[in-house]
Amino acid sequence: MCNAKISGIASYVPDDILDNEMLSQMVDTNDEWITTRVGIKERRILKDPSKGSSYMGIKAVEKLLEETGTRKEEIDLLICATSNPDYRFPSTASVIAHGVGLPRAYAYDIQAACAGFIVTMQDARAYITSGLYKKIIVVAAEKMSSMTDYEDRATCPLFGDAAAAVLVEPTEDGTGVIDGEFHIDGSGLSNLLMKAGGSARPASHETVDAREHYIYQEGRTVYKNAVRDMLTSSQSVMARNNLTVEELDWFVPHQANLRIIEAVGGRIKIPEEKILVNIQHYGNTSAASIPLCLDEFKNKLKKGDKIVMTAFGAGFTWGAMYLIWSIDPK
Repeated sequence: MCNAKISGIASYVPDDILDNEMLSQMVDTNDEWITTRVGIKERRILKDPSKGSSYMGIKAVEKLLEETGTRKEEIDLLICATSNPDYRFPSTASVIAHGVGLPRAYAYDIQAACAGFIVTMQDARAYITSGLYKKIIVVAAEKMSSMTDYEDRATCPLFGDAAAAVLVEPTEDGTGVIDGEFHIDGSGLSNLLMKAGGSARPASHETVDAREHYIYQEGRTVYKNAVRDMLTSSQSVMARNNLTVEELDWFVPHQANLRIIEAVGGRIKIPEEKILVNIQHYGNTSAASIPLCLDEFKNKLKKGDKIVMTAFGAGFTWGAMYLIWSIDPK
């Protein structure tokens, strides 16, 4: 039976670094406070105000095509996972597809917050296994700095900018996406959102003055739900596929908070050396965090490695995906 595999991966991060010392000059915080609570030392920032998430997405996709030797006309579909679209419309995927120069690909966005990558992978998997498409690009592009309030000491240390892209193709060699589980709980709305800028509360002088066009988060509630939901969805996927901790090669959680990562991994009893973590260098890059992490550690990954990815984000939306890696390191 045909399955969907990741046959290539690439990422892009901006050159500019915002470290904790620099952040402490902007808001009442310090390196010890940030490191102790979230484990982040620095994050990358796309400073150019004329460039949006699509700029990073284009860079990541161009690198992916070059490294995989894929011709632009071979791409059937591009799906972009983002919470930071360039515009309310058109889709950021359409901007990326045009910027890269994909002549025949359809393109659209998915908004699943920090769970965006694995949710989008589930879409790509369905297209591939149905036989509808043969080559799909999944790109996660997030200019998180565009909606970060650098006067809010509780949230501004958390977020960074990045994009990452994967090529998804059919396979019959037993690798690829094996299973996925996804959940939504709309009652979490008030705990994690951007309060204004949508049709429910359009932009106005009042909303701008109230700083309602930035991320708002109830940290304790989000932490509690993230730990519980990433844990249970990961355990469910592993149990359903008879995958033990001993057989698991790599655990790749959404890079939101080092304490969340440690809590989830610890409760599943996954050895620390099996958990991929790069939050200290990039912060929370939302939908881009999991593929960015996979790309950073891709030389450690071997074909046949069993990987569980899990994420939690606004909505609340969360889930886990079991993947058997399809690429041997160069």
